[in-house]
Amino acid sequence: MKQKPAFMNFAVDHMTMLFHPNLYKLSYVVFRNIFGTTPDDLLYEKKRKGKDGAKDVSMTYATRVGTWESKANDPLPTIFALVQPSEPKDQPSHVRQMLDGHENTAHLQHVALRTPDLIAFHKHMVERGVQFVTPILKDDHENLIQVFSGEWYLPGAKPSGFFFEFLQRDPSDDELATIQKANKQSWFRDETFLGLYDEKEREYQSGNVLSFLPKNVMEALLKYLEGKEVYEITEADLEACDKIMIDMAAKAQGK
Repeated sequence: MKQKPAFMNFAVDHMTMLFHPNLYKLSYVVFRNIFGTTPDDLLYEKKRKGKDGAKDVSMTYATRVGTWESKANDPLPTIFALVQPSEPKDQPSHVRQMLDGHENTAHLQHVALRTPDLIAFHKHMVERGVQFVTPILKDDHENLIQVFSGEWYLPGAKPSGFFFEFLQRDPSDDELATIQKANKQSWFRDETFLGLYDEKEREYQSGNVLSFLPKNVMEALLKYLEGKEVYEITEADLEACDKIMIDMAAKAQGK
């Protein structure tokens, strides 16, 4: 096979997501408190000058979510996964509904973030109320474990069709035993990627699409952050938001 040129050996430089202003504000809290970014990870924030003496408005920010060093046996490939509606046109399809609902022929469905310890990170997220469509799953074809979050959308808005996958490659036997034990008590019907596909189908047909954070948690965070631009959110604010998430999650989980 002909070797491809070096200039075709791509890596993802960045991903750009467009958010409603309230979700934009919440995203900063999520990246700081759930994804563990720090002020040093903030690459930039750009502001639009406020008119008539009003305060500046945050336009965009970029944050680093991690740094990986490639190893000889761990090349960190850059992967695109593409999905099309595969059901007949006269049958329901959540993929077609996502595309048609946003009047798009293409749509960013999910971003997969890789972690060296998925079980610990999953626990960290659950403690802050993050909702998941699936339990942690073992992939049928690759040596990895993965879990899929609810979608990023605001209370009262229609589902965005965008969610996160979190994964860990090369899990240990102990880690596999841990998730297998946990999944015995799980409601999930099919512990494979096709199970995710079927679950998303059920969500969209029922109209009850799980959100990344529960509605009441998002409302509580937005109430606390009311009137603040992203650049005005302090470390004390983030600690308060973290407490809101942890306390509300513990109450919901009966702890």
